[in-house]
Amino acid sequence: MSKIKIVAATGCPTGIAHTFMAAEALEQAAKKLGVEIKVETHGQVGIENTLTKEEIRQADGVIIAADKDVQAERFVGKPVIDVPVAHAIKDAEKLIQTIIDGKATVYRAKKQESDTTENTASTSGSSIGRQVYKHLMNGVSHMLPFVVGGGVLIAVSFLFGIYSADPNHESYNAFAAMLKNIGGIGFGLMVPILAAYIAESIAKRPGLVVGFIGGMIAYTGGAGFLGGIVAGFIGGYIILLLGKLLSGLPKSLEGLKAIFLYPVLGIFLVGTLMTFLVNPMTTINEAMMDFLSGFQDANPILLGLIVGSMSAFDMGGPVNKAAYVTGTALLSEGNFYFMAGVSAACITPPLVTAFAVLFFKKYFNQSERNAGLVNFILGSTHITEGAIPFAAKNPIVVIPILMIASSISAILTYLFGVQVPAPHGGFLILPVVTGAVQWLIAILSGSLAGAFLYGLYKKREAQKERSAEIAA
Repeated sequence: MSKIKIVAATGCPTGIAHTFMAAEALEQAAKKLGVEIKVETHGQVGIENTLTKEEIRQADGVIIAADKDVQAERFVGKPVIDVPVAHAIKDAEKLIQTIIDGKATVYRAKKQESDTTENTASTSGSSIGRQVYKHLMNGVSHMLPFVVGGGVLIAVSFLFGIYSADPNHESYNAFAAMLKNIGGIGFGLMVPILAAYIAESIAKRPGLVVGFIGGMIAYTGGAGFLGGIVAGFIGGYIILLLGKLLSGLPKSLEGLKAIFLYPVLGIFLVGTLMTFLVNPMTTINEAMMDFLSGFQDANPILLGLIVGSMSAFDMGGPVNKAAYVTGTALLSEGNFYFMAGVSAACITPPLVTAFAVLFFKKYFNQSERNAGLVNFILGSTHITEGAIPFAAKNPIVVIPILMIASSISAILTYLFGVQVPAPHGGFLILPVVTGAVQWLIAILSGSLAGAFLYGLYKKREAQKERSAEIAA
């Protein structure tokens, strides 16, 4: 009997950790079950280990473990399991076993134009809500490099003085002004890129330009991040609508549709709609920013509890991303306080596991010790996902501990009034943090509190196991 062949595609919004952790989990599970597998990763540097048409044709099944667009249309007609990326990390064996048992549903495409098809699978993992989330995360994934690159350059310019980019101020520095200008351009593209790649996820390449234009209208009109999301979805579905309306045109005019009709009609329609929507969206955007800013001043403890719990709940997943994206949106409005709490809460979970392994070494196995020590590096560079392998072993106990730890870090950060002008980087951005020492104290306080809670839990578990062995 020939060996079962499976192909897979993994991808998370940031393309940093979940993507590759899922790939590794699938490969290890496949080896254990005696299955041949090839995993294509959609990381921040692009697509790696690309699947060929022949490999897809020969595959007995496909696993899509992604929270972003991974070109699923390639798998039409194949048995497919479509799940969030976190599922592959936690239940890789179960996913592969489903393929082996022949229980995966055949992936079918909607009958639409091939260049604007939004393929959907008849699987439990492809609900309307999940499709919407995938489109949104595709935009976030492509937006993040602009946010991080531009935001860090702006933050570095502050090293020369808060007003060093102002030619009328005595602290003016030409290099600082150049850094802030370059970073500002990158950061300013955040909303158009977000909208463009939401639309691209919905309607493929024809949606890209329409979404970008809609996003630019949202950005220049002051509708901000929320306006960009609306523009992306409007642009994408306008292209799908045009695809249906123009489906009766002769095949000889396919090129005309792609190069002329889609962009001209699409830009006109999205531009018209966004022109009417930009003012109410701007009002909503400003109201949200004012509410969060006021909340930050009025009740920092409650805000820290919310931000900390969200950041640690799924460590890089949708709830975590909601807090992070809100922080970047406020950062673009000049609010450096909110992001300080978000960053502290995101840095804390890996450090909790790292300190726990350091102080309660004998209660962890060798692989956990190795992973824990690596988490000192991951946590220090704002990669929350390093805590996932520890949380996955007993999420009911470990995740609440991490949420408590992150909440302590966020609450203290807000109480200390720390300002973080960069959207990422962890401790690498300490030179540009206002209140850097207090920020370190806040993060270490939360991390150490969580580490001792986690360590005591591991100690109690070890004692229970020892008692059970004696009783046996």
